[in-house]
Amino acid sequence: MKIRYHGHACLQLHTGGKSLVIDPFLSGNPVATVKPDDIRTDAVLLTHAHMDHILDAAPIAKANNDAPVVSIVELAAYMSWQGVKNAIGMNMGGTFDLGFAKAKMVQAFHSSGIVVEETKQIMYAGMPAGFLIFAEGLTILHAGDTSLFSDMKMIGERHPIDVAFLPIGDFYTMGPEDGLQAAEWYNAKLTVPIHHSTFPGINQDAEQFVRRLEERGLKGKAMAPGDELEV
Repeated sequence: MKIRYHGHACLQLHTGGKSLVIDPFLSGNPVATVKPDDIRTDAVLLTHAHMDHILDAAPIAKANNDAPVVSIVELAAYMSWQGVKNAIGMNMGGTFDLGFAKAKMVQAFHSSGIVVEETKQIMYAGMPAGFLIFAEGLTILHAGDTSLFSDMKMIGERHPIDVAFLPIGDFYTMGPEDGLQAAEWYNAKLTVPIHHSTFPGINQDAEQFVRRLEERGLKGKAMAPGDELEV
């Protein structure tokens, strides 16, 4: 399996000749190394409804043979209104079989809504989430945008995780201190910090975070936008 980091919280997993992309935010991302038109994928997964996670989801899905977009049910309804023909709404704790991988929706603590500037309204978009991806006998965690919560330990105990992608940007999500605790609780074989250094206010030193993981006996890897990881 190969995992490419597209910056911010966007990951693309390649497995068995197929791929899935999580939280595509490229056209508005100042550090992204690819454009939405460059993405070839078989599925799109969304953790929650903030624009820095869903901005390019509908265009990518429509450009890739109506690839399914998988998310919490309320967000799936919104995606269908954006022209996504195969919007799949699931819910917390459920697992969806993509054919080449399975995606289990797990909890995250954050907010999730769509700000409609024209009408000054905020659309409720369901609960935020993370995903456990199962493929090739591996378990990959995208924690979503989240704060620290103690059930991370339960998730790690019930699902041995090979690679965990955790937000560390602070302000909008947990920062490095809470990220270290989350990494201990998830207890992944490898932890990769994400959702940092995209904009002012969430700048963090990912290399320092990795060094601090290693001080705790955990393995980490800092990835820059465009980097690939082979698992």
